[in-house]
Amino acid sequence: MERPLRVRIRDGDEDAFAGLFDRYARSVYNHAFRLTGNWSMAEDVVSLTFLEAWRLRGRVNAEGGSLRPWLLGVATNMVRNTRRAAARHAAAMSRLPPGGAVGDFADEIASRIDDTELLAAVRLALDTLRRNEREVLALCVWEGLDYTAAGEALGIPTGTVRSRLSRARRKLAAAAERGEPLRAAGQMKEGRTDAALPMQEGNR
Repeated sequence: MERPLRVRIRDGDEDAFAGLFDRYARSVYNHAFRLTGNWSMAEDVVSLTFLEAWRLRGRVNAEGGSLRPWLLGVATNMVRNTRRAAARHAAAMSRLPPGGAVGDFADEIASRIDDTELLAAVRLALDTLRRNEREVLALCVWEGLDYTAAGEALGIPTGTVRSRLSRARRKLAAAAERGEPLRAAGQMKEGRTDAALPMQEGNR
């Protein structure tokens, strides 16, 4: 009889962990992208998430369902750490003298202009939310986790998930009434919600 996946992961079964990556890498990427709005940073978060998940594998409970909420929780922490590191890097770079001329990257970015403009419109609305409200919104609305799974991912009570999501929805509704460009979120859902172009690994 084959051992349960959680037991295999906890025991350091490399094949089981590779299967975990194949199954959830795209889901982790999409979650990271929605929190950061940055293609490259989201890819870095995927790598960091699975490295950290491997390091923390001994903490996985033998009993339980899907490991997706756990991975999304690890990814959320990696986004926080990556943002802090990026802020420190930006501050350090701002203190350097100006460099030489930068090459023309117009061809490289042309195919992403529409996605970038759409994302910017959505993020104008999301910026009205606190970080913890954005995280709950991303997990419950975009990733489809229920309150219990989202609480597991973030390490918070179910009631806290419910209240944060409620506040996030009220703030977004208020932003819509003020005329901020929330329609873009709906357009993204109908069009290219999974704008995670660089990642090709398996689905949820």
